[in-house]
Amino acid sequence: MRDKYLKISEIPFNSTNKYQLSIHKNATPGETKHLLVMKGAPERILDRCSTIMLQGKEQPLDDEMKDAFQNAYVELGGLGERVLGFCHFNMPDDQFPEGFAFDTEEVIIPSQPRLSLKVWVSSLKATRHVEDIAARLNVPVSEVNPRDAKACVVHGGELKDMTSEQLDDILKHHTEIVFARTSPQQKLIIVEGCQRQAVTGDGVNDSPALKKADIGVAMGIAGSDVSKQAADMILLDDNFASIVTGVEEGRLIFDNLKKSIAYTLTSNIPEISPFLLFIIANIPLPLGTCHHPLY
Repeated sequence: MRDKYLKISEIPFNSTNKYQLSIHKNATPGETKHLLVMKGAPERILDRCSTIMLQGKEQPLDDEMKDAFQNAYVELGGLGERVLGFCHFNMPDDQFPEGFAFDTEEVIIPSQPRLSLKVWVSSLKATRHVEDIAARLNVPVSEVNPRDAKACVVHGGELKDMTSEQLDDILKHHTEIVFARTSPQQKLIIVEGCQRQAVTGDGVNDSPALKKADIGVAMGIAGSDVSKQAADMILLDDNFASIVTGVEEGRLIFDNLKKSIAYTLTSNIPEISPFLLFIIANIPLPLGTCHHPLY
């Protein structure tokens, strides 16, 4: 496939755009000479699409399909899954003829939104928990107090418009918080808002947040050298479950260290006390130096 669809130009993935885009020579008969393919954060992909492919057929992306897309995205994200969006575009030959010089630094590649969409992540609260409460009380979701939900999801697009007071309010009234699709700068804001929490990251730009956190966790395999140097804990297998194992081992070591110190003090204090009393209160020593077991 790579040999058949030769890559002409590319915009690599970065934390600002949150997508990767590449243009290829299109070898499919009956189609345009250039094919644009794109992958990245689902909301970034959805903003640039006006149609959707269902069972091999292209259909308009209506409000009903957008809602289905959003529900699937929220459900998978709630399960801890990493969700990606994919799209493609046959670039018209009259605008992009064969041999066209694509410049990824200029706005030549048609990657801007073709359809103006409302920001579909409009609530900071976890919709699943709020909807459960609304269903149980048989009232509209808008009438549910968000603070009654134990968990909430804060999207990066909403976080950038939040004040420090609003962030503090969320941290104060929710025991389980998920920050989704955040930039390295936003991670630093989150850490400053909840200094006693932990933060994980693997990129070079994550190092300020990792350094600021009381416990910074870096990825051992995919993580950069800068993030590893700034972190307090490194996951050698890049598995978040290893954090639990690491905490268990750390607590075991700490408990053993306390026992060792307690054992040392129980034997040393009785031995040192008579000498301290001799120095401070001039009380005669019960045993002289010649009576010491070593002699």
